[in-house]
Amino acid sequence: MLGLELTGVSRSFGGREVLHSVDLTVARGEIVGFIGGNGAGKTTTMRLILGLLTASGGQITWNEKPITVEARRAIGYMPEERGLYPEMTVDDQLVHFALLEGSSLSEARDVARELIGVLGLAGRERSRVQDLSLGNQQRVQLGVALVGNPALLVLDEPFSGLDPLAVETMAGLLREQARRGVGVLFSSHQLELVERICDRVCVLDHGEVVATGRVDDLQDDSVSRWRLTFSRDVDEILAAELSLIPGVVPAPVADEPRSIMITVDGHGDDIPDQVLGAALRRGGLRSIEQIQRSLAEILTERLGALSATAPDAIGDTRQLAHIGGKP
Repeated sequence: MLGLELTGVSRSFGGREVLHSVDLTVARGEIVGFIGGNGAGKTTTMRLILGLLTASGGQITWNEKPITVEARRAIGYMPEERGLYPEMTVDDQLVHFALLEGSSLSEARDVARELIGVLGLAGRERSRVQDLSLGNQQRVQLGVALVGNPALLVLDEPFSGLDPLAVETMAGLLREQARRGVGVLFSSHQLELVERICDRVCVLDHGEVVATGRVDDLQDDSVSRWRLTFSRDVDEILAAELSLIPGVVPAPVADEPRSIMITVDGHGDDIPDQVLGAALRRGGLRSIEQIQRSLAEILTERLGALSATAPDAIGDTRQLAHIGGKP
């Protein structure tokens, strides 16, 4: 596979294994969401990719060959903590890091000029970083990760603390990098965002990969859900009749007294005939809508099941369930 691949990667600290045989791939032009609760091992994995730590076991390859120091020069890294000089101006900051990548002064200035345009920072060239909004600081931070024209971006919580407009801007920038053939791996607690922009996800829980694959595949659930809406409030008689149908569980919809949610065992694109018949007999049926469970719901359920056998994982599960939260 052309790109990054971790196979059976483990890492121990003081005799305690914190990563357990992690498998992870990021292909060129692909956006991969790396998610999990606090202490799950995301940052440790990223440091192994960058060569800041050495794996205790397993293999990390780049373009199907063991990753080298030279290959790691093709990785652009954005840490969660600010890695910028707060009193330096935007253009001086980008020029400085381009020089560190080996550019000449004239090349570094060209790189800075191009990135300022790409990042939407025109007019802010002479602003000090500390005077920028948090969203613009994140853009500069991403610019620093891009100065070496990387083939892979590794981003630790790039959306942390951003307002909705800044989130959309950052997401657009990452999509553009992927369209250019850059692989993108980013960690986030914002599962709605991960679901929306990622091609694939990898979920860690206490150092183990508990779910991985394309977002659509992970959402291919073992149940189907349907929302039925009527012209008048749903009564207990309909709920009772639906509950008698095997494999069907009815539930009220919060703040929508004219709707009822139906969960049916087994994944399917057609509402069961018995459910439809009961709804039609009741009368006043206005609409039927199939509802796909969110990635957040599905993954929280899966990690919750793990917590039943591993009580110390509960804290991580709660953090993962808090969409948009930040530890």
